[in-house]
Amino acid sequence: MAPRHFLTLLDLSKDELQTLIVRAIELKAMHKAGQCPQIFKNKVLAMIFEKSSTRTRVSFEAAMSQCGGSAMFLSPRDTQLGRGEPIEDTARVLSSMVDCVMVRTYAHETIELFAKYSKVPVINALTDMFHPCQLLADIQTYIEHRGSIQGKKVTWIGDGNNMCHSYMMAARQFDFSLAIATPAEYQPHADVVARAEDHASLYTDPVPAVTGADLVSTDVWASMGQEEEQAKRIQVFESYQVNSRLMSLAKPDALFMHCLPAHRGEEVSADVIDGPQSVVWEQAENRLHSQKALLEFLLITQAVTQ
Repeated sequence: MAPRHFLTLLDLSKDELQTLIVRAIELKAMHKAGQCPQIFKNKVLAMIFEKSSTRTRVSFEAAMSQCGGSAMFLSPRDTQLGRGEPIEDTARVLSSMVDCVMVRTYAHETIELFAKYSKVPVINALTDMFHPCQLLADIQTYIEHRGSIQGKKVTWIGDGNNMCHSYMMAARQFDFSLAIATPAEYQPHADVVARAEDHASLYTDPVPAVTGADLVSTDVWASMGQEEEQAKRIQVFESYQVNSRLMSLAKPDALFMHCLPAHRGEEVSADVIDGPQSVVWEQAENRLHSQKALLEFLLITQAVTQ
């Protein structure tokens, strides 16, 4: 049978995602108690990075190491991918030597092609279209602080980027309402909006979008690869800064999240990200625990189907 992959949140069922979050919280409690179950003993994760990252690399490496496995970091300088080898050839060979592959790249089509030819599970650690691993951590963080996210109002403010797309998939899978506030020319892809069914609403004004929200999330205005647009985007997004005035329109107990790195004074004010409603540091830590649960799920599923 073909391996299970995690390229978007739609690759797992709603029940599987709920079970995964419960397991992530359990693994976190065990970690805090100094217990590290050796669930990845003799397992190897290959990590292909075409886009650099701090949190993604550290969280996946630490997850494998703490639970008895190992991870190898592969940059474009370290693989034949950087020298023009076809993606499908690399997928065939690499997946014959390791137990799981994590890919962080630009075009989403790249990881889809890799997964098509891989013999082992492939995890999307970020593409230009989706960032599903981050949403696992986000949902875990909300549940730890406020309980079930089902039926809640979540607000996304800023660029209609890969994080925005993943929040739309999360709204569908975890059954919450998502209000998206973006400038008209930076709205999310229409086909992703269509896939979110009736869970997402689009706004160009952040005020109605954030009013009554249970959770407010944002991201940098210029993502990796968009640095040349930085000056223009700062002007366009100026009124989309998540500051104390905007947060005051959300519910009094609303949480603030940011996937990091953050630019204080741009997409978020310092008093918000460093304030009492911010849970960004736990959100970042939870990448470790939710990804342990994800790796465990995929590796167990792979073992059963072999």
